[in-house]
Amino acid sequence: MSKQVQLNRIREDFMNCQKVLLAIGDETRQSILLVLMGTDCETGLRVGEITEQTHLSRPAVSHHLKVLRDAGVILMRKEGTKNFYYIDVRSKLDLLKTLMLDIEKFMKDFY
Repeated sequence: MSKQVQLNRIREDFMNCQKVLLAIGDETRQSILLVLMGTDCETGLRVGEITEQTHLSRPAVSHHLKVLRDAGVILMRKEGTKNFYYIDVRSKLDLLKTLMLDIEKFMKDFY
């Protein structure tokens, strides 16, 4: 595969990863993700539980959860009037893996 073809693939990877990179690049969202990673994927946590563990306000947690959901990094499960948030194991985070593998291949092939 030519250098230009690989660069075009990496450029496309970056475009596909933009929302995810923006979502996980924030330190507050990283702390929320770490809290969610420490729970059972199927159960998830409610906003109040995340608030307790991160020491953030409910509105702040809700805002950051929305950004993470919009980026496809986490999912929400409704149970009556309760919402449970959890990491999506089949999430857009796989796009980051593809980006890194394509960059690694490019570096091996051309440097």
